[in-house]
Amino acid sequence: VQLQASGGGLVQAGGSLRLSCAASGRTGSSYGMGWFRQAQGKERERVASITMMGGTTYYADSVKGRFTISRDIAKKTVNLQMSGLKPEDTAVYYCAYTSTHWSARVIWGRGILVTVSS
Repeated sequence: VQLQASGGGLVQAGGSLRLSCAASGRTGSSYGMGWFRQAQGKERERVASITMMGGTTYYADSVKGRFTISRDIAKKTVNLQMSGLKPEDTAVYYCAYTSTHWSARVIWGRGILVTVSS
């Protein structure tokens, strides 16, 4: 599986950005995709994820109500709509895929820098 991520950039606080990620190759019959982020000096954390078949979502507490993850099963694509961005959302965002669970084997896409200015 390969992941192609796009989006991100620079935005002022309160603004919005959209990240997209498309998976190619042989995906599992039941798999999840999502977004992690890593801010400078901090550990990588899961921001949002979704199971592609069932549509079950997960959001970190810090982004609940501001970020929305969605999927297109046919296109094997997930999108992360980020609104109400805060400077603390500044990080490198990584698209991720797992055919098991997030604490097991994860495939990563390239990192995308999101910068939120105050």
